[in-house]
Amino acid sequence: MFPIRDHNPSGRPPYVTIGLIAINVLVFLSTWHLFGDERALLRFYSEYALVPAFPSLHSYLTSMFLHGGIFHILGNMLFLWIFGDNLEDEMGHLGFLLFYLASGVAAGFVHVTLSPGSMVPTVGASGAIAGVMGGYLLLFPRARIDILLIIIILIRIFTVPAWTMLVIWFGMQLVGGAASDPNTGGVAYWAHAGGFVAGAIFALPVWLRLGGPAYWDRTHGHPPHPVRSYKSTRIPTVPRKRR
Repeated sequence: MFPIRDHNPSGRPPYVTIGLIAINVLVFLSTWHLFGDERALLRFYSEYALVPAFPSLHSYLTSMFLHGGIFHILGNMLFLWIFGDNLEDEMGHLGFLLFYLASGVAAGFVHVTLSPGSMVPTVGASGAIAGVMGGYLLLFPRARIDILLIIIILIRIFTVPAWTMLVIWFGMQLVGGAASDPNTGGVAYWAHAGGFVAGAIFALPVWLRLGGPAYWDRTHGHPPHPVRSYKSTRIPTVPRKRR
């Protein structure tokens, strides 16, 4: 289940969201050469990735801008682009930047707390972006999100309320965290879940400032911007070749 777009573009240019995406991409490209040298990559990760067994203070921040592969960064940046712009619009540029960084650091603390003996380097913006998703759920629960759903051979695009997609995603992190050993590597499910909850908490003062439940009544749970209409999107079918 992949979100591909929302129906409420931001009311002003999301400079911070664009800047964060650019920084992540540039950092990834600058470290690309290390992926061909495992020892060099591990040395680099020991300094800048978040290693729960011996976390350094700066690694809570630097690990947020590192990624382990092309699909890792593409997925994270897609989520940031879809959910970041409207939050930035409501929080302001500086407020959103601080919110993003605080969510990422909180996600790192949760991960370290629940896997204190792990020697596996942890990298990625997922914890911070999970915070963005948690804040989005609080401020815009009924925003319309187009998702690409893939179930074996079934591929379809559906439009769902944001709360549906985000609650399912959060539930998947809880299930994944409960079913996995946080000390053996793989997906940092608890970092995702922790970042999501932290983001919702950090966004609470903004929601209250905007009016709390009255803000939902005023906006009907949508971002306060004109809705963009999209034509129905079809997944092209590939015809079978006759033999």
